[in-house]
Amino acid sequence: MPHPTPPSVLRRPALWIGTGLIAAVVSMLFALLYVGGNVNPKGNLRDLPVALVNSDGGADINGRHVNLGEQVVSGIQKAAEGEKSIDWQVVSRAEADKRLGRGKVFGALVIPADYSATVAALTAPQPAPQGKAAPPTMTVLTNQAAGSIGSSMSSQAAQKAAHAASAQLGQELLKQAAAQKTPLPTAAQLKLADPVTVTVADGHPVGPRSAMGLSAFYYALVLVVCGMLGANVVNSQVDTALGYLHTDFGPVRKREPVQHTSRVRTLAIGIALMLGLSLVMGTLVEVATVGILDMDASHLGLLWLYSVATIAVVGTGSLALFAAFGTPGMLLATIVFVAMAVPSSGATVPVQALPGFFRALAEFEPLRQVTEGLRSLLYYGAQADAGLTRAWASMGVALVAALVFGFAVTRVYDRKGLHRIPHPDTEPGAGAPAETPEPPKTPETPAPATA
Repeated sequence: MPHPTPPSVLRRPALWIGTGLIAAVVSMLFALLYVGGNVNPKGNLRDLPVALVNSDGGADINGRHVNLGEQVVSGIQKAAEGEKSIDWQVVSRAEADKRLGRGKVFGALVIPADYSATVAALTAPQPAPQGKAAPPTMTVLTNQAAGSIGSSMSSQAAQKAAHAASAQLGQELLKQAAAQKTPLPTAAQLKLADPVTVTVADGHPVGPRSAMGLSAFYYALVLVVCGMLGANVVNSQVDTALGYLHTDFGPVRKREPVQHTSRVRTLAIGIALMLGLSLVMGTLVEVATVGILDMDASHLGLLWLYSVATIAVVGTGSLALFAAFGTPGMLLATIVFVAMAVPSSGATVPVQALPGFFRALAEFEPLRQVTEGLRSLLYYGAQADAGLTRAWASMGVALVAALVFGFAVTRVYDRKGLHRIPHPDTEPGAGAPAETPEPPKTPETPAPATA
């Protein structure tokens, strides 16, 4: 039978249909996942946690003690009743700093202790000398360590609330000034119309070499990709060593003798090799980022352990998928660890600004958990309740699930005799060439009789 030529292979409809379907599904899936999770963050924003601090001590205005800070808080809460985009958490300043330092809130709006007093000074009968009266202020605190986009959304919401409170206060001050029947210069009227000065400050600073709070995400992505690529390399090298695949070195092709072994043992060999390589890869990732690139990082020993563990868990999970599904397992691993993981990680767009489908993915997708743990290590002093405990627990669950799934499936394959290459001992004739039957013997013709 003649060998097919390249043009004849390209004329096969099955080649085009099969390859085209895979390419179509992958391109559509990646587009829907990557763009779908980030296309409308403001429209999907729900319950973004922002701290609201009232430190106002109150003041005596027109013969009675008032706390204008409480009025601001009440007004913000009332305005938020019909809009669920921001979760205003009324806390003390100490608690707000604690939540900022653990990534529990994306920002804060702080009303200072002298807020009522400075407002009262604006309409006092005998005001301070010109230029000496300090305007009331509010401070908006950001938290880039929790995510730059989430911090920006928090800052915008807090500034909007502060300016709305300033406008409401301005209307009341103008009414009081009119009631006193004291003519005010135009400049004074403009000042009273919007009396509050809103300042923006960093509530939890990150280092200058922290990618503006995104270094944890990039580091996490490197670890996940290293785990996947490492699993691909391990899978191919183990198959090559066992003789299931050949190796090409330029024009030279080499193939080891086939070593028939079970699928369970093959997976065990791959996992053992992956664990060893994780030590090397995790070390080199930290050396490259912290040692060479001078990325801001602390707790280097714990960071190293976390890096090695992440690569090992992702690699083990990928090997389990390869063992269970074969070649399609590589595509499935890419979808699980990259396509679905990146848009649901909450690293760029916060989870509170994702559609419901991606919020559900964020509960178990590995990149989200890995990123939260790295934020704790890089920005929050390795505090357990800043995401590190959840990250370790998630990795433990993922490792156990991968091992149980991988070995359970491969054991079923082995028990059913679904070997990768038929063994000559289990399937007679499969590994040896068929015997060539001897040609039939021609009967001898008797010699003619001689006289």
